[in-house]
Amino acid sequence: MPRPPNLPHPKPTDRRNGIRGRAVARSRGLLSLFVRHKTLANLVLAVMVVAGLYAAPRLRAQFFPDTVIQEIDVDVQWDGAGADDVDRSIIGVLEPALMGVEGVDLTETRATQGAARLRLEFEPDWDMSRAAADVETAISAAGDLPEGAEDPEITRRAWRDSVADVVISGPVGLAQLGRIADDLSNRLYARGVTRLSTVGLSAPETLVELNMADLIRHDVSMEDVATVIGAAAAVTPAGDISSGTARVRTGTETRDPAAVGALVLKAQPDGTQLTVGDVATVSDSGIDRDIAYFVKGQPAVTVAVQRSATGDAIGMQRQVEDAVAQMAPTLPQGVTMELVRARAELISARLDLLLDNAVMGLALVLGLLFLFLNARTAIWVAAGIPASLLAAVALMYAAGMTINMISLFALILTLGIIVDDAIVVGEHADYRARKLGEAPKVAAERAATRMGAPVVSSTLTTVIAFAGLAFIGGRFGRLVSDIPMTVIMVLIASLVECFLILPNHMAHALASSAKVRWYDRPSIVMNRWLDRFVATVIRPLTRFVLLWRYPVLALTIVGLSWSAATLMSGKVPWRFFDAPEQGSVAGNFAMLPVADRDDTLRVMGLVQAAVEKVAAEYEGEYGLNPVTHVMTMVGGNAGRPLPGAETKDADLLGAVQLELIDPDFRPYSSFEFVQALQQAMPTDPRLETISFRGSRSGPGGDAISVRMTGADAIQLKAAAEALKQRLAQSPEVSALEDSMDYDKDELALNLTPQGEALGFTTQSLARELRQRLGGIEAATFPVGTRTGVITVELPEEERRGDFLDSMLMRTASGQWVPLSDIVTVTTEAGFSVVRRENGERMILVTGDISGDDPARAAQITQDLQDNLLPDIAAEYGVLYDVTGLSEQEGEFLSDALAGFALALTGIYMVLAWIFSSWARPLVVMSVIPFGLIGAVWGHDAWQLPLSMFSIVGLIGMSGIIINDSIVLISTIDEYAVDRGLRPAIMDAVADRFRPVLLTTATTVLGLAPLLYERSSQALFLKPTVVTLAYGLAFGMVLVLLVVPAVLAIGADLARMRQGFRRSLATGRAPAMRRAMRMATAAAILAFVVTLLPLAAVAVAGVALPAWWPLAGAGIAFGSYLLLLALVLIGAGVMIRRAATA
Repeated sequence: MPRPPNLPHPKPTDRRNGIRGRAVARSRGLLSLFVRHKTLANLVLAVMVVAGLYAAPRLRAQFFPDTVIQEIDVDVQWDGAGADDVDRSIIGVLEPALMGVEGVDLTETRATQGAARLRLEFEPDWDMSRAAADVETAISAAGDLPEGAEDPEITRRAWRDSVADVVISGPVGLAQLGRIADDLSNRLYARGVTRLSTVGLSAPETLVELNMADLIRHDVSMEDVATVIGAAAAVTPAGDISSGTARVRTGTETRDPAAVGALVLKAQPDGTQLTVGDVATVSDSGIDRDIAYFVKGQPAVTVAVQRSATGDAIGMQRQVEDAVAQMAPTLPQGVTMELVRARAELISARLDLLLDNAVMGLALVLGLLFLFLNARTAIWVAAGIPASLLAAVALMYAAGMTINMISLFALILTLGIIVDDAIVVGEHADYRARKLGEAPKVAAERAATRMGAPVVSSTLTTVIAFAGLAFIGGRFGRLVSDIPMTVIMVLIASLVECFLILPNHMAHALASSAKVRWYDRPSIVMNRWLDRFVATVIRPLTRFVLLWRYPVLALTIVGLSWSAATLMSGKVPWRFFDAPEQGSVAGNFAMLPVADRDDTLRVMGLVQAAVEKVAAEYEGEYGLNPVTHVMTMVGGNAGRPLPGAETKDADLLGAVQLELIDPDFRPYSSFEFVQALQQAMPTDPRLETISFRGSRSGPGGDAISVRMTGADAIQLKAAAEALKQRLAQSPEVSALEDSMDYDKDELALNLTPQGEALGFTTQSLARELRQRLGGIEAATFPVGTRTGVITVELPEEERRGDFLDSMLMRTASGQWVPLSDIVTVTTEAGFSVVRRENGERMILVTGDISGDDPARAAQITQDLQDNLLPDIAAEYGVLYDVTGLSEQEGEFLSDALAGFALALTGIYMVLAWIFSSWARPLVVMSVIPFGLIGAVWGHDAWQLPLSMFSIVGLIGMSGIIINDSIVLISTIDEYAVDRGLRPAIMDAVADRFRPVLLTTATTVLGLAPLLYERSSQALFLKPTVVTLAYGLAFGMVLVLLVVPAVLAIGADLARMRQGFRRSLATGRAPAMRRAMRMATAAAILAFVVTLLPLAAVAVAGVALPAWWPLAGAGIAFGSYLLLLALVLIGAGVMIRRAATA
C-alpha cells in the first residue's frame, strides 16, 4: 500500500523487538509444551477445579469483612467519686504516661461518676501484643492512684460480630428462665459455640441492710459486718491427706440469707452472741433491683451469640437452631425460645442475592460468546470463567479470606473481566485459523504468543489499578480491602488458564470446527453482519476521526468538562457511605426524678401500646405488619443510651427494642417508621424524654459529629447547645446530642477544726462515707455462669439528701458525733462526664441525617462546615473539628487519591516497559480521564449519589478501560511498520473491533444483573457497578475515537517539530513567526468570543436553563480552558500546514 503524502512513514523498526523477542523465546517453549501435550493442560485444569471445590464449602461466611481494631482500653473504678475527681486524680495521673507509649496515635479519656476509661488508638498494623505490654509498663511507672481506686484493667478491643439472639420468655420466674438459659449455653459450648453472654438476668445478690441505730447501740461498724461475712463466705483449700484418699478444706460456704443472718459478730457482755441478723435485715434482692426485660408483658432473658474470629456465622446459627429445637419439647408450658436479629439469615439472603446475579451475568456472557464465536471456541473461552473462579476461591481460602458481601461482589465484578484475556487469545486463534489458514495447533500457539504481551500487560495494569485500593487505610479501607485481593487472585488464575489451558483446548476446537454445524449458524450470521458493520460504519467512522481529529478530541473534552461541571454543581450528589439498614430500632426513655420504678413500668406499657398502634396503622396501609419482635426493658437503655443516662437512677430508665421486616418487603425505610413512632409516643407528666434511633450495618460514624475544644467547660457547653439548636431547624436532622451532660449537685465536705481535733482525716472520712453511701461488697461467689455477691449497705432512707443532719460518725475514742458538727458543706454544680482528647478537654456534638434525600444531606453537611461552625466558633471562642463519618471520609479520599496516583504510576511503568517508549503509554492512558463521562452520566441516569464505592469503581476502571487501548495500539504499531500510520490505524480498528466489542460487552453484561437489582441491601454496592458498566461502555467508544485521534495528532506534532527545525535551518523563521502571530490572534478571538457571553450572563444575573451544569460562569469557563488550549494547538497545526504548503 503506498504511503499517503501527508503522513510520514515511520522508521521500519519495531521498538518492542528487544523485549518481545526475548519474551517470545522464553515463552514459546512453555506454550508449545502445553498446546501439544495431551494431558498437561487438563491436569492443571483439574487441579484448579478440585482445589476450588475443596475450598468453597470451607470458606467462612459473614456479612462484612472482619474489622481490625487497633485500640486498647484502660478502665479504673473508684466508687463514689465524681467525674471531676476521677478526671483529676486518675486520668490526670495515667494519661501523661500513656500518651508517651510508642505507637499511640490518639488518646481519648472519659471520666464519669466512679469510673475512668482511657482509650488508646494505635497506628495501623501496629503490634498490639507489644502495645498491651507497653501500656502495662507505662501504668506501672505512673504515679499512685487515690485510695479506694481499683487496679487498672487493660483490655484489647476486638471486633464483635453478632450471629443471633435467643430470647427466652414466659410466665415463670427469672430464676427458672436463668436455668434454661444456662442449659442452652452449656449445649452451645458443647457444640463449639463459645462466645455467649446472657442478658437480662442479674447475678444473685444477698442484701444486708444495716440499721445505723443498732450499729451505734452495739458499737459495730459496717466494715466489721462486711469482714465477718466475707470470711464466712470464703472456702479455702488446705491440701490432701498423705495417703491421698481425701482432700481437706477449711470453712463452709455461708451465702444464703438465713446462714448470713446467723453469723456471729461478737460476744455480748452478758454472754450472749450478737449476730448479723440482730443489726441487719438479710434478704435476696431479686432481679427487680437491676435491668429487667419483658416480651408481651412476660419476663424474658436473652442469650446473645457472637461469632469468634474463626467462626462461620451460617454454621454457628445452624448449631443454635439445632440446640433450640432440641430444648423446645422440654420447656415449661408457656415458655418460648425465639431467634431474633439472626444475622446468618440476612447473610444467606444477601449472598444468595449476589449468587443469583452472578449466575444471570454468567448466562448473559455465555450467550454473547455464542453469538460471536463458534460454539466450540465459545465453550472453551467460557470454561475459563468457572475454572478461574474456583482457583481464586482456593487462593482466598489459603489466604484466610472469607465469603462476605464485599468479596462476593468482587467475584461478580470479575465475571466479565475474567473472560477478556481468553476472548483476545481465542478470537485471535480463530482469526488465524479462518482467515490465514493456519493449522489448529499452529494457530493456537501463535495466537497465545502474538497476544502474550498485550494480554499480560493489560492484566498487569488491571492488577496494579485494583492494588491501588490496598493503599486506602482506616476502617473503610479495611472494608474494601477484599476487593483488590479478590480481583487480583481471579486475574492471576485467569492468566494461568488463558495461556496454559486455553491454547490446548483451542487447538482441539479449531480442528473440529472445519465442518459447520447447526449450532454454529448464529455466530456465522452475526459475524457476517459484524463484517458488514465494520466495512460500512467502522472504517468510514475511523476515516472521519482521522480527518477531523481535532474537533473529535475537542468535543470529547467538552463532554469531560461538562461532566466535571455537573459533578461540581451537585446535580449528581455525593454521599460518602450509604450503609444498609439493619431493620432494628431502639427507643429509649427517661423519667423525671420524682418518678419511681412503678412509673417506669407504667410508661413502658404505654410505649409498647403506641408501638402496636403504629404497626397496625402501617399494616392497614401497606398490608403487612412491619414489626416482627418487640422487647421492652426497665432499668437501663438499649443500644446507644440517652445523654446523661449514666447519672440517672436506673429505675427511671427504660427502652423498647423493635425488629422490623426485611427492608426489601416494605416500601419505606426504618427511619420513616422511627419518625412515625416518635410522633405517636404518649405524653406522661412523669416522662422526661423519649428518643428512637434506627441502626445500620458496617463501619462508620455519626453523620454529624463535631468536636469542640479551646474553652472552659461552661463555654463549650454553651457552644454545643447553640449548634444543636441551629441544626434542629432542619427536619432531616435527628438524634442531636452532646457528650457533656449536667451532673447532680455535688456536695463538697471539708473538715472543721473540731473534726480535725477529734482525729478525723480527709481520707478516713471519705472512706467511711463511701462505705455508707455506696455500700460494701462483702463477698463474691460463682453461681453457674454468673457471679453472686453479698452487699452490706444502709437502707435507702438513711442515704437521702438529708443524711448530713442525721448521720453519726465514730471517733477513734469510740464517741459518736453528728457529721454536721465536723464538716462544712458547699454545693457545686458540675458535669456528669469529662472528656479529653490528647489531653485537651472537649465536647462532642453528634446527630443523624436522613439518607432518603442524598442531595439535601450533602447540602446540610456543606452548610454546617461553611456557615454554622465558623459562626459558632467566632461567637463562643471555641475551636472545632469535623469528626465521625466526615473525618473518615477525608482520610478515605486522601488515601484513595494517593493510591490512584501510585496506580497510574505503576500502569505507566508497565506500559513503558511493554512498548519501550515514553510517549506510547500516554496515548494508551489518554482514555482514563474520559471514563469519568460515562460514570457521571450513569449515576445521573440511575439517580444515584456518588459514594466511596464510586471511587472504588473509578480506580478499578482505570486499569480495565485501557485494556482495549493496549490491544489496539499494539496492533497499530505492528501494522505501521509496513503500511504507514493512517492505513495501520484504519486496519487495526477494523481488525480489533470484534475483540474490543466482546471484551467490553462481556464485562458490562456480567454486571448488568446487579445494575437492575432492586434489593436495598445491595444498593450501597450499585455505585461501583454503575461506574464500571457505564464507564467501560463509554470507554469502548473512546478507544475507537480518542486513540486514533491522539495518534494522528501525535504524528502532526512530530511533523511540526521537524518542520520547525527545518525552518530554522533554512532561514524561514519569519514565516514561522507570522504563523505564530496568526495563531495568537485566533486564540485571542476565541477567548473573547467564549468569555464575553459567559461574563455577561454572570454580571446580568440571567437565570441559566436547568440543563446548564452550573449557576455561575466561573467554573464553566475554567472547564473550557482545556478545550481552548486544544483548539489553539489545532489552529497552530493548520496554520503551519498552510504556511508550508
